[in-house]
Amino acid sequence: MKRKNFIKPSLILLVLFAFVACSTGNRKNEKKKTAQNTELSRILKSGKLRAVVDYNSTNYFIYRGRPMGFKYELLQHLAADMGVKLEISVSNNLEETFEGLRKKRYDLVAKNLTVTKSRNKLIDFTEPLEQTRQVLVQRRPPNWQSLTHQQLEDSLIRNQLELAGKTIYVQKNTAHYRRLMNLSEEIGAEINIVQDSIYGVEQLVSMVANGEINLTVCDENVAKVNQTYFPNLDIATPISFPQNIAWAIHRNSPEWRAYLNNWISNFKQTRDFAILYKKYFEVNRAHLRVLDDYHSLSGGKISPYDDIIKKESKQYGIDWRLTAAVIYQESKFDTAAVSWAGAYGLMQVMPESADLFRILDYEKPAKNIEVGVRLLKWLDDNFKHEVPDSLERVKFVLAAYNVGLGHVKDAQRLAEKYNKIPIVWTNNVDYFLLNKSAAKYYKDPVVKWGYCRGEEPFEYVNKVLNTYHHYVNIIESS
Repeated sequence: MKRKNFIKPSLILLVLFAFVACSTGNRKNEKKKTAQNTELSRILKSGKLRAVVDYNSTNYFIYRGRPMGFKYELLQHLAADMGVKLEISVSNNLEETFEGLRKKRYDLVAKNLTVTKSRNKLIDFTEPLEQTRQVLVQRRPPNWQSLTHQQLEDSLIRNQLELAGKTIYVQKNTAHYRRLMNLSEEIGAEINIVQDSIYGVEQLVSMVANGEINLTVCDENVAKVNQTYFPNLDIATPISFPQNIAWAIHRNSPEWRAYLNNWISNFKQTRDFAILYKKYFEVNRAHLRVLDDYHSLSGGKISPYDDIIKKESKQYGIDWRLTAAVIYQESKFDTAAVSWAGAYGLMQVMPESADLFRILDYEKPAKNIEVGVRLLKWLDDNFKHEVPDSLERVKFVLAAYNVGLGHVKDAQRLAEKYNKIPIVWTNNVDYFLLNKSAAKYYKDPVVKWGYCRGEEPFEYVNKVLNTYHHYVNIIESS
């Protein structure tokens, strides 16, 4: 008789256990994989926070060569707490902003976004940073200072019903437009609403102040800031109830949203937040005069030496904003700045550099800038053949401007010896320059220029490029 084939129960249990264990393991792996692919983990892994802001006198601007702004400084704190680098983009077009968020060009929209039901369908909002209401921005009459309080009140729109038939300019696709549409319905009369696709909110406010248009709408906190610049503005007529202002992120990013909400809730309780808010919204901002030629919202100048910087930079094929960024880092535009090593003036020129180009009176601003620009060009020519990528090469040039060509060449030789890429800066050559103070490297046979305190040139490259990127964001190229 043939023996019957059968499987022992113990074997069945073993197979089932293995199957369950495998399935459970797969589910755990899937969860782990999913967790590793969250928006938050991607940002942390990349080491970069890509935020988009709007360019105005509260959120982000350049004043006397320095990037400033409430949202900008908040983002700096956030990036520092996350341990990542902040990468700022600028857009005053909300449609473009939301499209960039949808396509994941940005990780965070750090603007004065009013929380609305319609927007909630497109984006996820963070915890509110503040509350405000929308107000009518109108111009006081030319003789307003000589009028009595009642006469002044009689000359202005105080009742929303008076907006019937009026023309009001607002930035395109903003909550201001939608509020006016609702208000038109509420008062039972037509309001002529002009959606402007060229100018931002604050530019429209300044146009009211200058008499180019008569009415616009603005968030009250921003309106109060602008009233310090333009005393002839009236902002006392509200057209909405209080509304939440928040940041926005891509939908379906719960971990990233939870992180931001927690950070915002905690940071709003700190002294740093109180100082920032007071600095930009409560203190008289005469020291940040928007009518100043060196405020990017008006004159668009970086320094009193822009014409010289542009002339010399153009002659040697260098972006003048890069030259300005170097000067800002070197001297903060102080013509009398002197370093411990004897470097002098706007571009901290050494006597040897002036001798190289046979320029004697390098103490004078124009000649000082000429020496500095010619040195940048000379360094660029030295690296051009071995570092063909111009965007990469500028990092080598800046490092050499700070610490000398020889030390950067040493770092390149070290990179090549240790199987790194000698024509790539980040995580390659910069590593060896940063660590050239270690005996292992400065005593290496390939090193010709010996010891170097590498922290300074390493940070110098990052700081100059950071300033340059801010200038590119805001300042015209010519």
